[in-house]
Amino acid sequence: MNNPLTNLESIARKITAILFAQQSLASAGFIAAATLNSIVGKELSNNPSWAGVPTAVYLLAGAFSAYLWGYVYDAIGRRKGLTTGLSAGVAGSSLTFYAIAIHSFPLFLGGMVLMGIANSAVQLGRFAAAEVNKPEHRGRAISNVVIGGTVGSVIGPFVAGPAGTLVRSWGVDELAGAYMVAAILFAFGAIVVFTGLRPDPREIGAQVAEKYPETLIKHKHVRGLREIFSQPAALVALVSMVLGQMVMVLVMVITSLHMRGHNHDLSDISAVIASHTFGMYAFSIISGRLADKWGRGTVILIGSATLVISCIAATISPDVLPLGVALFLLGLGWNFCFVGGSTLLADQLSPAERARTQGFNDLMVGLASALGSLESGFIFASLGYNMMAYVSAVAAFIPLIVVIVWMMRKPAQPQPIG
Repeated sequence: MNNPLTNLESIARKITAILFAQQSLASAGFIAAATLNSIVGKELSNNPSWAGVPTAVYLLAGAFSAYLWGYVYDAIGRRKGLTTGLSAGVAGSSLTFYAIAIHSFPLFLGGMVLMGIANSAVQLGRFAAAEVNKPEHRGRAISNVVIGGTVGSVIGPFVAGPAGTLVRSWGVDELAGAYMVAAILFAFGAIVVFTGLRPDPREIGAQVAEKYPETLIKHKHVRGLREIFSQPAALVALVSMVLGQMVMVLVMVITSLHMRGHNHDLSDISAVIASHTFGMYAFSIISGRLADKWGRGTVILIGSATLVISCIAATISPDVLPLGVALFLLGLGWNFCFVGGSTLLADQLSPAERARTQGFNDLMVGLASALGSLESGFIFASLGYNMMAYVSAVAAFIPLIVVIVWMMRKPAQPQPIG
C-alpha cells in the first residue's frame, strides 16, 4: 500500500516541475518583448519621451490585476487560473504584433495591458509551488520556480533577432518578431499547464495543510488583509518584497542611460544588464535552500544588506566591470528578498487566505515596480546617477532594520520556519 505522504511529495515534485516549465516559457516570452518595448514605444509614438510608456502600462496593468487574480485562483483553481493568464499573454502578444504591423501606438498599449495581466498571473505560480510542499521545503519550491527566469533571460533576447529577420521577410517590421515569439511561448506554456498541472495545487495544498502544522496559533476564521498584515511576520515579508523590488527597479532601469551618457556601446550595456539578470535568477536554487535551512528572516537580511552594498558600489565607477559587479549584486539582493519574503508570507497563511493575500502582495510589488521606474528618471535627471543610487541604498536599509527588529522580538519558543 502506498504511503500517502510519499504520494504527496511525488505530486509536489511534479507540480513544481510543471510550474518551472511554464515559468521558463513565459519569462522567455516576457523578456523577448521587454528588450524592445522602449524602442517600439519611440517608433510608434514618434516621440522619444514616450519610450517608457509601454513598460509603465505593462507594470501598472500587472500590479492592479494581481489582486484580482487572487480571487480568480480561489474561484477556479490554480490550473485554470494560470491557463487563463497565459492565454491573455497569447492575446496580448498577438495584439502587439498586429499593432506594430499597422503602426498603431494605442493598439500596442492595449497589448501591453494584456501582457501585464498575464505576467501577474504567472508570477503567482511561485505560491502554488509553496502550498503543495511541506513547510521545510517551501523555500526550495519557490526558488525552483523562480529560477525559470534564468532560462527566460537566455532564450528571450537570443530569439528576438532571428524572429525579426523572419517577419521582415514577410514584409512586417522586424520589431514585431519578438512579440510573435512571445505569443508562441505563452501558448506552449498554457498547454503545459493545462495538461500537466494535475491535480490542482489548490487541492493538494489543502491536504498538505492538514498533515503539517502551518502556524503556531490556529485561526478559527478566515482573516482579512488588515488582520493578516498586522502580524509582524507577514508585514516583514511584504516590506522586504516591496522595497526590494523598488530598489532593484530604481537602479536597474536607469543604469543603461547612465552608461550611454559615458559613451558605452550597446554590447557593454547589454553585458552589464546580463550580469544583473544572472544575479536575479541564477542563484534562486541557493536562496530557497538557505531559506529552508537558515530561516526566512536570515535570507531577507542577507538580501537587504546586499542591496545596500550594491547601490553604493554602483557609484564607484561608470566603467563596465564595476557596474557589472554592482548590478549583479543588485540582482542577487533582490532575489534573496523576493524568495525569502515569498516563503515567509506563505508560512503565515491558511489555505483559504492564500490566493487573495498573495495577490494583494503582488499588487504592492507591482506598484513598487512602476513607482521605481517612474522615480528613477526624475531622480536621475535632477540629481544624477550617484545620488539616485544613494537614495536607493537608504530605501534598501529600511527592510534591513525591519528584519533585525522582528528577529530580535520573536518569542524564544518553537516557531514555524521563518
